[in-house]
Amino acid sequence: MRETNWAGNQTFTAERIFRPRTVEQIQDAVAGAPAVKPLGSGHCFNDIADCPGGVQLDLSALDMDVVLDAESSTVSVPAAARYGDIAVQVHAAGFALANLASLPHCTVAGTVATATHGSGRRNQSLASVVSGLELVAADGELKTFSRHDGVVVGLGALGVVTRLTLDLVPSFDLRQDVFDGLAWESVYEHFDEIQDAGHSVSLFTNWARDEVDQVWVKGPGQPGADFFGATAADGPRHPAHAAGIPADNCTRQLGVTGPWHERIPHFRLDFTPSIGNELQTEYFVPIRHAVEAMEAMRELGHRLAPVLLTSEIRTVAGDELWLSPFQGGDRLALHFTWLPDEKAVRELLPVMEERLAPFDVRPHWGKLFHRAADYPKLPDFRALADGLDPGGKFRNPFVRRHVLRES
Repeated sequence: MRETNWAGNQTFTAERIFRPRTVEQIQDAVAGAPAVKPLGSGHCFNDIADCPGGVQLDLSALDMDVVLDAESSTVSVPAAARYGDIAVQVHAAGFALANLASLPHCTVAGTVATATHGSGRRNQSLASVVSGLELVAADGELKTFSRHDGVVVGLGALGVVTRLTLDLVPSFDLRQDVFDGLAWESVYEHFDEIQDAGHSVSLFTNWARDEVDQVWVKGPGQPGADFFGATAADGPRHPAHAAGIPADNCTRQLGVTGPWHERIPHFRLDFTPSIGNELQTEYFVPIRHAVEAMEAMRELGHRLAPVLLTSEIRTVAGDELWLSPFQGGDRLALHFTWLPDEKAVRELLPVMEERLAPFDVRPHWGKLFHRAADYPKLPDFRALADGLDPGGKFRNPFVRRHVLRES
């Protein structure tokens, strides 16, 4: 049986897909298989979730409850839970997650394993709120880890995560305001002020025009009708509005206040996320290089624009997770949503990475990139992988190529 990822550009090559209903079934499957890989929502654009000739574990049928502990302000969730689903339960209990990604459709375990993030100068990646997790190691034993053990951003290389515990904050409301036409000069001059204007701020561009197409500000208060020279949008916008994409699947805009989980994501859970038929790339550079990195991409604008649906510029707060792209400090995120032309995209990636190389660039683990970055704790992570998986059953080609550097 063959399945593809969400974008359809990766066909999984596992010999079979197994859908366990209990942790015990996961333990038996892992212990008895020569090669294993968990399969999340499929929102990956490279071969990180592939398992050639082995067994892929689809955990969507796992029979586990969401358990909220109000006293400790935590929620324990099964690995395959989607953020959009657990957010409703968390909000109903008076709590919130500090941040969410653009898509509420992704599984918690898959999002955490790749350090997927939202936006906001003071908001860390979604992996940062993981206080503990349970993982089935290569021998089938169920092990428990804390956020300090190096396993949170695990890339599927350490075992099969079955349950995660997430820190919560009190529930809160936000509004979402969109502005059109922000001059690049204003972006450069007021970058810190723009990024501090809300809980979450995103800029959308194709890099080839003289101005940023849109600015999305998600915050508790009204940012004003004139936003550093940009004007308030006269109707709902899609991130790829300039490409003619309607805003039907986007969360509510135009300054209408609503609960956190209905405003932080760009897209609604009950619709096809983003555009659907697309590819994605994302790079991260330290905040101190923000203007230089944006200028470097603008210099490539004439080459990027023909293959691009839209590009998002945002910020993410730093953390100390071993293989998090935000390890060591705050970073600028440069996200690219491409047309489904993988050959053209892959030809651009080395060029983009060369331009960003002087700025300590790190790619998103789950999206298309050419070369992985080095991390200070990478040797420790490799030692951890050797201890938990001495036979290499979780070491698919992606892990061997980009993490262990075996080929």
